[in-house]
Amino acid sequence: MRSVLILASVLALASCGKKDDGTGAPPGAPGGPAPEVTVAHPLVKPIVDWDDYTGRFEAVDSVDVRPRVSGYLQSINFRDGQFAKKGQLLMVIDPRPFQAILEQAKADEARYVAAAAVAQTAFNREKELLDLKAVSQEEFDNSQASLRQANAQLGSARANTRAKALDVEFTRVTAPAAGRLSDRKVSAGNYVTSGTTVLTTIVSLNPIHFLFTGSEAVYLKYQRANRAGTRPSSRVAANPVDIRLGDESEYRWHGRMDFVDNALDLGSGTIRGRAVVSNPDGLLTPGMFGHMRLLGSGAYQGMLIPEDAIVTDQTRKAALVVGADGKVAQRVVVLGPIIDGLRVVRSGLNATDNVVIAGVQRARPGTPVTIKQGKIVPPDPGSGPTLPTFIEPPSTSATSASSVR
Repeated sequence: MRSVLILASVLALASCGKKDDGTGAPPGAPGGPAPEVTVAHPLVKPIVDWDDYTGRFEAVDSVDVRPRVSGYLQSINFRDGQFAKKGQLLMVIDPRPFQAILEQAKADEARYVAAAAVAQTAFNREKELLDLKAVSQEEFDNSQASLRQANAQLGSARANTRAKALDVEFTRVTAPAAGRLSDRKVSAGNYVTSGTTVLTTIVSLNPIHFLFTGSEAVYLKYQRANRAGTRPSSRVAANPVDIRLGDESEYRWHGRMDFVDNALDLGSGTIRGRAVVSNPDGLLTPGMFGHMRLLGSGAYQGMLIPEDAIVTDQTRKAALVVGADGKVAQRVVVLGPIIDGLRVVRSGLNATDNVVIAGVQRARPGTPVTIKQGKIVPPDPGSGPTLPTFIEPPSTSATSASSVR
């Protein structure tokens, strides 16, 4: 009797789970009604492709500041780490020994000026006497040679004066380029050697370079696209790039490609590339890490479908479509990147296909379904979690504000 009651209860529960459709079978079961799915045409819109890289920033100009004359460092005229303009005074080497040598060179120059004047007067006189046949040709030639020798000595003395004047000028060490200075490498009072001692370093910051490497496959893709004419035309800024820093969630920095190396590295099979980026506030610093995306194609009409509409068939990706006969068919697709929360389909679908976007788990290839027309729209950006503009690392410790002196 107890077994009969249990069996009756099970049958009652089973009958409650059935939909009353006249057949007594659940949707999708043999003999049951066709399952309902939502279908929509792929969203078609113009898109462009980007390729992602990682790299580091590097200064356009990086200079080790060295003295051009040897001597004792007299003064340091900058603060460690400050920005310097091109030509700004950085250090002074004791100029007194060089000034004394310059004065001596000027005195020698004056002596040779006088000697050249005497030689010129003698030559003029010999020339007049030669016209009167009062001197021989040999005496005239000797006078002319003396004049040329005096002028040569004067030219040498003037060149020596300019060289000594440059030495005096070089005692004032100036910034060879605009940029940020490092710390001082020597202190005032030390002896520095011309061309050897590093006084400090300076790196330019605006603009700044971003260096990265790309694979051989990507390089070939760009070259073939250029020859096929599918890369952006000259009306678009040459190969624009977008960059985000390690603590940023958006690509806030913009630049353009300005260099690609002439050979691939034999060890890694990669090629070096470089972009130039504007850095007006000096935030970007040489050695800083960044993520870059490079324009990989011109604008083209792309098809997009939701991620939920994609199914995996072993190693292949596929989408389910409903044909004119109301039956489900499977299409193998080649996927591209994600745009606005939707997946790009490069091949395998047509713009007029009815793609199953809801109820994929109820649709089986070769079986009929009841369709409900839908529409593919990008998800609302405000519906998901809001990412911070900057991702700050957590502090290692904290104290009361009153303890800060």
